Amino acid sequence: MKKINLGKSGLQASEIALGCMGMGKLSVKEAEQVIHNAQAHGINFFDHADIYADGASESVFAEAAGMTPAVREGMIIQTKAGIREGYYDFSKEHLMQSAEESLKRLKTDYIDIFMLHRPDALMEPEEVAEAFDALSSSGKVRHFGVSNHNPMQIELLKKHVKQDLIVNQLQLSIMHTGMIDAGVQVNTRHGNGVDRDGSVLDYSRLNNMTVQAWSPFRYGNFEGLFIDNEDMPEVNAKLQEIGDKHGVSKSAVAVAWILRYPARIQTIVGTMTPARLTAIAKAAEVELTRPEWYEIYRAAGNELP
Repeated sequence: MKKINLGKSGLQASEIALGCMGMGKLSVKEAEQVIHNAQAHGINFFDHADIYADGASESVFAEAAGMTPAVREGMIIQTKAGIREGYYDFSKEHLMQSAEESLKRLKTDYIDIFMLHRPDALMEPEEVAEAFDALSSSGKVRHFGVSNHNPMQIELLKKHVKQDLIVNQLQLSIMHTGMIDAGVQVNTRHGNGVDRDGSVLDYSRLNNMTVQAWSPFRYGNFEGLFIDNEDMPEVNAKLQEIGDKHGVSKSAVAVAWILRYPARIQTIVGTMTPARLTAIAKAAEVELTRPEWYEIYRAAGNELP
């Protein structure tokens, strides 16, 4: 498994990460198999959030991992805060409390990356800065990032926050390509030329900020999966064709497509099925050619100007 440097942090993380949102539904024994299988494929990065199964995903993970200092040393653990029932909350009080509770559930003394989950319209960046300073100075959080934020929201935070924001987790898949479409369709009247994300991919590259792709197999927001979806025959046929050429599954090609993008995107894969993760991990061995990448992009229904 290839490693990438997250932002300018020096953290060497697997380019495919295990998203642990579904781990709260597993038994400890099942979760242990998932974690060990991920590590066997070189995955050292585990993505959490306080809301995943109301915190149970973090608890099951720690129990299954048999968290000790030696075990913890071999992992990069990320968690998020800010989503509450019916609203978002970036208040200092909530961020501090959420971090403390995640530390307890994860049975660790520190979080590698603590993220703001979704933009809070009522955010006071000074409060965020105070929370980050307290968590950083105490050693409880080593690095910080955001999720689902656009460049101007990040710039506002950076005006007040002393710590580098090293990652931005964003939805990206073959069937959810708005961030890419806007760049391809520059200076056209095509509907996909509308920039809804503030050129966030280019911004991230210019600012040495690692993009993490979430939901790499979904279309729309939460409509469903496109892999083996009978309503999406063209993209599945192309994934099968290219997968056969490289000796990997359609899911692996879908991840390889994201990894091929020059921004060095880290892909968050949330499967809790070890065999499926084994197949997906082979994406790290595939480098799609430029024609293959565009063939997949067009098969997903995207037009080139």
